Amino acid sequence: MDHFGYRGSDLYAEDVSINEIAERFGTPCFVYSKATLIRHFHAYADAIADIPHLVCYGMKANSNLAVLELLAKEGAGFDIVSIGELERVIQAGANPHKIVFSGVGKQAHEMQRALEVGIHCFNIESLAELDQLNSVATKIGITAPVSLRINPDVDPKTHPYISTGLKDNKFGIAHNNTLQAYKYAQSLKGLRVIGIDCHIGSQLTETGPLLEALDKLLELIELLNAEGIVIKHIDLGGGLGVTYQDETPPHPAEYLAAVKSRLAGRNLKLILEPGRSIAANAGIFITRTILIKTNQEQNFAIVDGAMNDLIRPALYGAWQRIIPVSTTDKEGQIEALFDVVGPICESGDFFGKNRLLKIAAGDLLAVRSSGAYGFVMASNYNSRPRAPEILVDGKEIYLIRERESLESLWALEHRVNK
Repeated sequence: MDHFGYRGSDLYAEDVSINEIAERFGTPCFVYSKATLIRHFHAYADAIADIPHLVCYGMKANSNLAVLELLAKEGAGFDIVSIGELERVIQAGANPHKIVFSGVGKQAHEMQRALEVGIHCFNIESLAELDQLNSVATKIGITAPVSLRINPDVDPKTHPYISTGLKDNKFGIAHNNTLQAYKYAQSLKGLRVIGIDCHIGSQLTETGPLLEALDKLLELIELLNAEGIVIKHIDLGGGLGVTYQDETPPHPAEYLAAVKSRLAGRNLKLILEPGRSIAANAGIFITRTILIKTNQEQNFAIVDGAMNDLIRPALYGAWQRIIPVSTTDKEGQIEALFDVVGPICESGDFFGKNRLLKIAAGDLLAVRSSGAYGFVMASNYNSRPRAPEILVDGKEIYLIRERESLESLWALEHRVNK
């Protein structure tokens, strides 16, 4: 459930008309619902409130400071993958002790900063990374808490670009090398082994692959315990899918009930890293139709938003629902199948193809499920300023990121005059 819906003929975010937001802030723009973000976070946190746990929001999905601050106040930890994300979430008021640092390419200066602020754990992806972190930790005299990310070779049955748990993916340590890797980690004086970790992919709509990966990790924990290597937490990553079209992903409570049954009787803290499933359906992207173009074979609704604003359809072939902001009939509207496309000079610049819409030039459209991997993946391609972000809280409207100015596009550039 989310807090976007029609009241009469007009689309609302909580208690605010989207028409009002578009009039006030212009288009294109991103609109987020505070109530939806909180609800989706607690779908995880409440389901495991009775066991030791830490829900680390995967902030790569949506890293606006206001969103991070909101979730931090609800008790969230954070899953980060760069020093930029680390500093951003600290700026938002997060507790560093609730941060886990993931990613295959952590650099030495990033590791040092994370050690200095006292993060909860590094999720390590290779033996080479163990060596690098050990070197940094011993140099500054701080012991690094580590969890090894194991690649369980489980097919997540998702898009290949967001699959991360197969043996030919770049992520994690091979399942068969687990014991060797942990023994090596245990031997390094600058490291302290505290956990085991996996993340098999994103937008998973079945619990089977997730539970298969969990079972493999539990077998490994038994093996490690027999060797005297004590694992204190198990990190299952994120990956639970959301409804974009007709997907029927399990509710977090359903998935986590199965997880808890497997963890019963074990002295293990559970860490989760949900991102998309918290943010995606907590946001929409608003764009205005510039004009209607009809070719012999196809109808086009050309809008002011573009792939630089929301790249998922172009990058993944992603399907996101496109709905009118107002369903009131007006003069000049055409009802037909439309390709909803932007003004960028790329054939991949589209939000949806063959969508049945009744629209005219000037009409507003909302692209649903845009709260995750929307603004965070935006660019300035074609020298287009990035769109603003707006947070709705009941009847209140907050501008949480301003629209970029044209001057900002070249503010960091320098001309060479000879």
